[in-house]
Amino acid sequence: METPVNESAVLIIGAGTWGFSIALQLARRGFTGIKVLDASSFPSSSAAGNDLNKIAEEANEPSDDDSDEDYFWNKVHQLSMETWKNDPLFKPFYHATGFIMAACGDRAYEHCLKYAKSEQADLIPLKSKEHFRSTMPKGVLTGSFPQWRGFWKDGGAGWVFASGALREMYAEAVKLGVHFMTGSSEGAVQTLLQSSSKDTIIGAQTADGVRHKASLTILATGANSDSLLDFKKQLRPTAWTLAHLPLAAEEIENYRNLPVLYGVDRGFFIEPDAENHQMKICDEHPGYCNFIDVEGELRSVPFARQQIPKDAERRMRRLLKETMPQFEQRDFSFARICWDADTVDRLFLIDWHPELKNLVIAVGGSGHGFMTNPAVGILVADVVENKVEERLKRMMRWRPKTSVHRNWWDTQNRFGADGKVMDFQDVQEWTTIGEGEKGDLCT
Repeated sequence: METPVNESAVLIIGAGTWGFSIALQLARRGFTGIKVLDASSFPSSSAAGNDLNKIAEEANEPSDDDSDEDYFWNKVHQLSMETWKNDPLFKPFYHATGFIMAACGDRAYEHCLKYAKSEQADLIPLKSKEHFRSTMPKGVLTGSFPQWRGFWKDGGAGWVFASGALREMYAEAVKLGVHFMTGSSEGAVQTLLQSSSKDTIIGAQTADGVRHKASLTILATGANSDSLLDFKKQLRPTAWTLAHLPLAAEEIENYRNLPVLYGVDRGFFIEPDAENHQMKICDEHPGYCNFIDVEGELRSVPFARQQIPKDAERRMRRLLKETMPQFEQRDFSFARICWDADTVDRLFLIDWHPELKNLVIAVGGSGHGFMTNPAVGILVADVVENKVEERLKRMMRWRPKTSVHRNWWDTQNRFGADGKVMDFQDVQEWTTIGEGEKGDLCT
């Protein structure tokens, strides 16, 4: 029986946070024949953006005097926030509630001080429980805030309604002619297709045996990316933990329009969503990996689970005890682990593959994936059209030399927990909520 073949001009592998942005931006620029493949039905459970909300923050104006890293992030955040604030599709989902950055430990507080020094916006110092409580309506922050110190950015920051934005991006992309193929058979990519000379990617084959050929293939599968391509240790799949805290109808009014409270060594919470009145709680830590020996090499291998380690729940409840003790014992309504892919320097990897023609790589969210979602689509489209700014191009390049002696246990300037990367192989107890292990593999 002859293998069925589908043809398209552009094939995007991954209908997650970045895949949607890439498809939409290319379609807006007039590209046609765009097909997107994903193993999950829409909205993809593989998308970190299929979530209540994500932190968003404006940055300083990019300057030629910036270090390369500062210039990269200032530019990326500028591109993103211009879209969140002004694009008619994105604008309804941005909530400029403000942002609090704080810490308990000395090293984490040094990180906050560095942040404050770099900001061109006016920040309000917070040094006591009274200071913290003054940032929100009376009765919200009732905790004692032991050892908490930080800064309040009362503007130019807030959060975005993530899953709502994804739904609108999907609808707009479909309207512009993008074709999405999803599901464990017709959407699940098993392998990239190579030319007979082995130097060109000509598409991908899905689990149903169909060969999807394309003139251009874009790989944007987040934490799962190195299962399809050898990234030479440039990616480390890393997971974080979250839970939803339900609020009663009579509680909601007092918990609206809250600034995001982010403790860099404790965790964060964002105001409840308007639909289900659930507040997202995250503990902060350098991340979990799932280290397994794969063909003689140690690799972190993602897996799906709507559970969190008991230790993660305990850290979340400590965060609540110190900030909102009225909720410390309240049952969570949902919990999950959520994956991303860390590069060594936490800068994105968006580039033409240097050895495989017709393949663009768009990976390495490194914890910044959804906030910068609009910028990613712009950057990938610029790479495809070969008009990306040279300085950005250099920062996002394919760079395996940075990973030759990679330390998989590097905390990468993250704090919390015991100050180290954790391994799911060491987890003994899990918190189960609802159906438990049916889970999301976030990318």
